[in-house]
Amino acid sequence: MNVNQSGRRRVLLISNSAVGEKMSGPGIRYWEFARILSRQFLVTLTVPAQAPSSDNHLPFQLEPHSNEETLHRLARLADVVIAPGSLLVLYPSLMQVRVPLVLDLYIPLLLEEMQRDRAEPLTEQCLSHENLERALATQISAADLILCASEKQRDYWLGAMSALGRVNPYSHAEDPTLRRLIAVVPFGLPSEPPRHTRPVLKGIYPGIGREDAVLLWGGGIWDWLDAPTLIRAMARLADRRPEVKLFFMGIQHPNPQESERKAVKETIALSRELDLYGRTVFFNDWVPYAERENYLLEADVGVSLHRDHLETRFSFRTRFLDYVWAGLPIVATRGDVLSEQVEAQGLGRVVSPGDVDGVAEAILSLLDTPNLRETYRPRFAPVAAAYRWENVTRPLVEFCAAPRIAPDKAYLQKIATFELGPTPWWKLPDKAWRALRLGGVRGLTRQVKEYRRWLRTRRGRGHE
Repeated sequence: MNVNQSGRRRVLLISNSAVGEKMSGPGIRYWEFARILSRQFLVTLTVPAQAPSSDNHLPFQLEPHSNEETLHRLARLADVVIAPGSLLVLYPSLMQVRVPLVLDLYIPLLLEEMQRDRAEPLTEQCLSHENLERALATQISAADLILCASEKQRDYWLGAMSALGRVNPYSHAEDPTLRRLIAVVPFGLPSEPPRHTRPVLKGIYPGIGREDAVLLWGGGIWDWLDAPTLIRAMARLADRRPEVKLFFMGIQHPNPQESERKAVKETIALSRELDLYGRTVFFNDWVPYAERENYLLEADVGVSLHRDHLETRFSFRTRFLDYVWAGLPIVATRGDVLSEQVEAQGLGRVVSPGDVDGVAEAILSLLDTPNLRETYRPRFAPVAAAYRWENVTRPLVEFCAAPRIAPDKAYLQKIATFELGPTPWWKLPDKAWRALRLGGVRGLTRQVKEYRRWLRTRRGRGHE
């Protein structure tokens, strides 16, 4: 590997999500990666084309990208490239750059998409699923290091890696634990405690009084979460405890290309139907990243609910960690790794999926606890310390300090029985025929639309 004259390696971070004042989870993750890695390396963070940052004191270089040529040029200058795995579908030439490639699979997209598409006809679901399976095969086969979010998630990816040949004598000989091939790097937390700089909710936000008790839903409303159960629980509480208010921190995704989610529309519609909208339930646009601590510190209880499905088992609810950072008592649905910590560490109450009465009672049991925040605060400190960005990124920092091409990749190229990268043009007719045969004209139309969207994104005319 080449080291520049300063003696510091060059690290390229590629984000597929906007960074700046308002950020979703993926944008936050790469912003924090850049901040931590820049302490030791020369870091460039490249993001979808957006207005330039007004912060001239960033410890890393921030550059926009809008096409494959730009990314290819930046990658050739780097000693390590770190990117979400899904970017390889849009920019396959990244696999041709002879630079160690770290692919981030902390979001189990295959499972998310099945939950998101569940209302579509099965034939259309299958076509979309096949596209994602093929994309994942490309990502897993191309990576020199894979990042995941938890030990449970790591087991999931190890199964996929085994099926694709990445668990083999070469990778095992280098490290029998395969930690050098797939490492756990979850979402993290700042090392500094949150500070309340100005009032934002109680007595400030229209409809929320100074003495009200505020439940906070951190982050967005996604199809794989369960906001409706919380809305129905609020209907149970509205007359008994009118001072209890629910605040959703963000329904308008900061990425302009992200369309409004069906789950958002359904949640708002249900709150209107139950006469809660603007009375006890409030929907905010999107809280700026630097402002979130004010909301967290004014709230009384943080809520994170999900349905009982496969995505839940392997998920890692990133905004959930903000509750831990702020010492905010939690009501959560059981079934994921973070709700297990809530139960084990006594950070709040855990309920069964879809249990409306259980959610309502859990909320009341916390709100009726004397000196709630003070009582719970000591329980959060050790958990928050474990998730500090400085701690969770150690495997990534170690790889960047001594990057290498995975020793089994040359072996895999000789025996590969699956096709990497986008579909070659000469195979498009077969793919179109399969779409028509399985899904009829509607299925073919969807495949054509997905292909056109992929082309537009590659050429820089659309970006999430």
